[in-house]
Amino acid sequence: MQNLALDTIDMRLLAALQEHGRASNLELAAAIKLSPAQTLRRHRRLEELGVIRRYETRLDAQALGFGVVAFIQVTMERGHMRELVKFKELVATLPQVQECYSVTGDIDYVLKVVARDLKALSEFLLDTLMRAPGVNSVQSIVCLDELKGTSAMPLEA
Repeated sequence: MQNLALDTIDMRLLAALQEHGRASNLELAAAIKLSPAQTLRRHRRLEELGVIRRYETRLDAQALGFGVVAFIQVTMERGHMRELVKFKELVATLPQVQECYSVTGDIDYVLKVVARDLKALSEFLLDTLMRAPGVNSVQSIVCLDELKGTSAMPLEA
């Protein structure tokens, strides 16, 4: 893990970008009280350092017809290390999978999945995930309501 030297201005810039990712350089400069040239230089530096990984638009799943969000716990078969690579490659290609984490404990992976409805989720589980290489079992947890959803990091400027 890198030990980056980020100062308070960098942190203010990151906070401003998290709040309003489409802000122009002039808007960012005004928000962090720095010249536009210095703001742009710092912004580019943060991108080059990999602190800013990418820019994306967060879409509303409900508005697009994805009414089900589920967390899927996946347990892999023991002793099948070759299958782990295949599983990871498959998960990376599945558009329903928004996030996937390797975790500790009795399960191996937790996936955040979206589906149009419960039938679509069931089909995804039965026809895709449970047939994936090395998968021993899956357990789903269907979300009833989202209380908080963010990708923002807890920055202290």
